[in-house]
Amino acid sequence: MYSMSPPTSAVPAAEPASAPVRAEPVAVGRAAHAREADERTRDRVQAAVLEHGPISAAELGEMLGFTPAAVRRHLDHLSRNGVIEVKRAARAGAGAGRPARRYVLSSQGQSSLGNDYLDIAGSALRRIGDLAGPEAVREFAVERFAQMERRYTPEIEAAGADITARARALSAALSRDGFVASAQSIEAKAPLPAALSSVQLCQGHCPIQQLAAEFPVFCEAETDVFSRLLGVDVRRLSTLARGGHVCTTHIPTGRPAAPGAASPAGQDSPDEVSNHLQERP
Repeated sequence: MYSMSPPTSAVPAAEPASAPVRAEPVAVGRAAHAREADERTRDRVQAAVLEHGPISAAELGEMLGFTPAAVRRHLDHLSRNGVIEVKRAARAGAGAGRPARRYVLSSQGQSSLGNDYLDIAGSALRRIGDLAGPEAVREFAVERFAQMERRYTPEIEAAGADITARARALSAALSRDGFVASAQSIEAKAPLPAALSSVQLCQGHCPIQQLAAEFPVFCEAETDVFSRLLGVDVRRLSTLARGGHVCTTHIPTGRPAAPGAASPAGQDSPDEVSNHLQERP
């Protein structure tokens, strides 16, 4: 006799385990590229605000070739991160109305621009002051800017006797040293005498801003050097160290140059009086 085994029922094949879902490499690459592009663009916006601030969003967009929406997106990002801040300024030639929003680099933005070792330098200067008195700190600052004066003198002298030309040469030299400088002529209009014409020398960045905030003698020594280089008495209107958005130096051009003329010794620093004139709307 033959035993008959019952028919075996078909067992369904096991389904393969589902593989983990992975993001498409192309999509990830595109996202990373977009982030890098945004960072590069924000760097350009920050650099433009540093060099040309206070500047409006519209001016930035025109300068950099961005749409208004794009430039405002990057400005909002930089503002949220504390890198830039808004200054309210009255529109030139406009009557009473809402001040325009203009952007400048904040103190945090300034401090991120290569101010390495300033904490160490500040500690060293405080120690010098403790051991040898404030005059020793002054001597250090004077010697530091004397080095700048020696380097700049040939270039300023090559610009000739015209004070405006000398101021532009000084601006170019400062920019090469990282001060992001510019020189703008201010012509006196009638009925004001032509002798009141001037140049405003602006420095958008100060590599030693943190030190100068604690030791104003650095600003005083720099101002004295500018005066000697240009051959005319100059006045500081604002400084980054005292809260201004730029360092601004008033250079009169309507009087003959007097090479070697420095600010009188012992005179109060003009920063004490007129530092915030530019901050008023």
